Amino acid sequence: MLGEIAEVKSGPSGARLKELGDHPRGLPVITPSDFTANHRVDPRNVRSVPEQERRSLEAYFLRTDDLLVVRQGSLGRLAVIESGQQGWVYGSSCLRVRMKPSAKVMPVYLAAYLSQPHTLERLKGPALSGTIPSFNADALRDLEVAVPNLRQQERIVQTLTDMDEAIAARLAVVERMKALRPSVFEALFEGGFE
Repeated sequence: MLGEIAEVKSGPSGARLKELGDHPRGLPVITPSDFTANHRVDPRNVRSVPEQERRSLEAYFLRTDDLLVVRQGSLGRLAVIESGQQGWVYGSSCLRVRMKPSAKVMPVYLAAYLSQPHTLERLKGPALSGTIPSFNADALRDLEVAVPNLRQQERIVQTLTDMDEAIAARLAVVERMKALRPSVFEALFEGGFE
């Protein structure tokens, strides 16, 4: 069970984040819209609450390697917190997963495991009914998690990282070719149809 290797905590209520917006020197608040496809947080559009809210939100401070899991709407999307995001907080649509000190689990492995289709299906199974699909911290705590030894976790993470890099490189080539296509057309058109 995930609850045996990690602490799971719901985000603060929406009422506590009512001043969420663009505060130049505010406390950053990560929401699902800040998650990327590769389990990271894109900090460019992260909104914030006024700095004076910091003390009241201390229980929701993030640490490096915490995981955030979307619990409402796009169920199961997640992000691993990086060092530059330590001390930020998370929104009410997220659950924070923090490894227990005794756990022998790599956060990046857990992120990969939780994002697998079979795991997502198990998470969505107990989803609470309503207009917006959701699940709670208890459902995530009760999720069975396969935890191989650290060496195997490292192999899995490295293989998936290599695949992600290869995919990114190929997608970059596709985007470059799409961008070049109009220029190639113009060059061929101006050169005639010989």
